[in-house]
Amino acid sequence: MTVRRMRMLERIVVDEAVRELRPDFAVLVMTAEGLENGPSDEVGEGWLAEAAKAADADDPHVEAWREAYRAFGAKPQRTRPSVDALLRRADALPSINRVVDAYNAVSVEYALPIGGEDLDAYRGPARLVRATGDEPFDVIAGGEPAVEHPNPGEVVWRDDQGVTCRRWNWRQCVRTRLTETTKNGLFLLERLEPYPLDRLAEAGDRLADRLRTISPGVRIETRLIGGR
Repeated sequence: MTVRRMRMLERIVVDEAVRELRPDFAVLVMTAEGLENGPSDEVGEGWLAEAAKAADADDPHVEAWREAYRAFGAKPQRTRPSVDALLRRADALPSINRVVDAYNAVSVEYALPIGGEDLDAYRGPARLVRATGDEPFDVIAGGEPAVEHPNPGEVVWRDDQGVTCRRWNWRQCVRTRLTETTKNGLFLLERLEPYPLDRLAEAGDRLADRLRTISPGVRIETRLIGGR
């Protein structure tokens, strides 16, 4: 295991304030070094089409995430959990790039929120916290770079530089997004009860297999945080 992966995997933290909000939360963290990303292709498009056939917008996991959003003051009908948004348009998911298509397909197939980030863009370890409201969140607005801020008490992923994903898994920042030139990735597979932990592990295996299909030499490590 390289120093980069070891430090990130060991130092990722779920803050106690988030655990108090949802003691059932667990995240399977995956690092993937040596990715060979690129434009979408027929393989990824096939994965998305296959996942659409298995999509279940009524999966109990979706409602669990809506409840989690309400618990910190978000309105899930307005800003939907990522898995809710993906399942609603499973039949028409756009192709983004090879790696994003791979994890979006797994997210839809397993009714599981999955975040994919560029590991090299991180400044310090990822941690899941409740925001103060002062943290910067990098976006593109009107075609130009801009900075927003989360609401106080909002659940966010962040690093030393700012928020990397708002409202738990609603929207990722521009700085850490996966692009066609990404070489090293960080993936966050997030689970709430009643989602089984063995199904979470199965989803992680599926994602790892697809990343190896895209990048035969990729080096993958995982760590489970939380769960009961």
